[in-house]
Amino acid sequence: MLRIPGSAKRLCNGVTRRDLLQIGGISALGLGTATGSTSASVNLSESRAKACIFVFLFGSPPQHETFDPKPNAAAEIQGEMKAIETSVPGLQICEGLPQIASIADRLTVVRSMTHPYPIHCCAYVMSGMPTYSIPLETSPRDPQQWPFMGSVVDYLDSRRTGDRSPPIPRNMGLPWRFCSKGSSTDQAGPYAAFLGNNYDPFWTGFDGKGTVIVPKLDASNQKEDVWDPHAGIESAARFQLSDGCQLPQELSADRFDARVHLLQQFDATRPLFDRAAEIGNYSDQQQRACSLIGSNRIREALDVGREPQALRERYGISLFGQSCLAARRLVEAGARFVSVFWDPFGPHGASVWDTHSNHFPRLKNYLLPVFDQSYSALITDLDDRGLLDETLVLCTSEHGRTPQIDSNIKGGGRNHWSRAYSSVFAGGGMARGRVVGETDSIGGDVVDTPVSPKDMQATAYHLLGYDESATMADRQGRPHPIAGDGRVRKELLD
Repeated sequence: MLRIPGSAKRLCNGVTRRDLLQIGGISALGLGTATGSTSASVNLSESRAKACIFVFLFGSPPQHETFDPKPNAAAEIQGEMKAIETSVPGLQICEGLPQIASIADRLTVVRSMTHPYPIHCCAYVMSGMPTYSIPLETSPRDPQQWPFMGSVVDYLDSRRTGDRSPPIPRNMGLPWRFCSKGSSTDQAGPYAAFLGNNYDPFWTGFDGKGTVIVPKLDASNQKEDVWDPHAGIESAARFQLSDGCQLPQELSADRFDARVHLLQQFDATRPLFDRAAEIGNYSDQQQRACSLIGSNRIREALDVGREPQALRERYGISLFGQSCLAARRLVEAGARFVSVFWDPFGPHGASVWDTHSNHFPRLKNYLLPVFDQSYSALITDLDDRGLLDETLVLCTSEHGRTPQIDSNIKGGGRNHWSRAYSSVFAGGGMARGRVVGETDSIGGDVVDTPVSPKDMQATAYHLLGYDESATMADRQGRPHPIAGDGRVRKELLD
């Protein structure tokens, strides 16, 4: 916390001079200044989806060991895992996903996702930006970046309603700030880019430790064991508001209220010297953060302990499982766009799906069982509550993995591959029990109905009620379509 030297002389309203000066330090509570200004053209049509849950599997799962197995291919293509039947006649998926197989009749499986960049291009697949390059991977604030989907939704809704501080933030991110717990540098991805950081996600924090040692990412060189929370946590572990959205221990609620009151008095006289654009954006963040800090509604939504223990166990007592459960609770509480990131954790980014080595042990003993349990529970729970038809659930990643297994590496490995990969969508107007697209006999190239990440975004925006012509302006005032060159794919819709 910012500390101001000098006396603590108390003013007439009971606030000290130090308190007055420390109002500037409220930025530590999430009141930083936004950058840039924008405009948008929004024509909100009737929406099918009231909310979206965006599930992102960082590192990229293999299409062969998830939704596009090749049981008739050679062993070096097919791999160690077999295909199983699902609740959709004629649809087979990997044997590591038996619970998802049983609910396939509620899903749209897209086997023909494709784009040109076999790199960790998170920002590219989460935004409308037209091109990408390796340097952009680790440059989240580069001016070439475009806004994340959740930021676009937040921006368009705030423009439509004029409400910048809803009781539950429209754009929430679980379980912590993207790529903040691994050993790698910052990754570009779920940020607001030229819309200004007012529209970045509100990140949760997580108070808990992993209880399961996961198979090593690099079976030859990785020396440290990783107790990965994505695989298992203590049942008492909880989500919380991120550090920037909580009161410091030394600041009581009453004292915080006094600061807010004093700040409001200051704001009333500020037009005499206001620099409109900058201070206006600052006021937006003041309003949002003060509303968030003083509200119990979001804390209650994040408290998965309010759910029956049996339901929590159905999702899985893992970070990924409880994140999926918290996402459902946030949507019920009124959040518009909630992201669940299966995010790097610990040395070597050991939790992600980037299985260049030790591929099959990690899939069999960790990645697939956790994903199968938690994702199937999310879809089933939403459907049982009558929420699936109004909640769009997108599950995707940066790319897929190579058809050819690298058998010279211990545990086998599949490398980056973006020419063909799979994603799975559900709810909010997506078709039930449908397979879209087809790849060739080895799962290497799309041969029917290619779907780009931009198409996924355009279709999602359409279901959320945004006109296809909606635009947003960059810092130079130039308009850009919200989904880039993506188009609504009717093949995905019911």
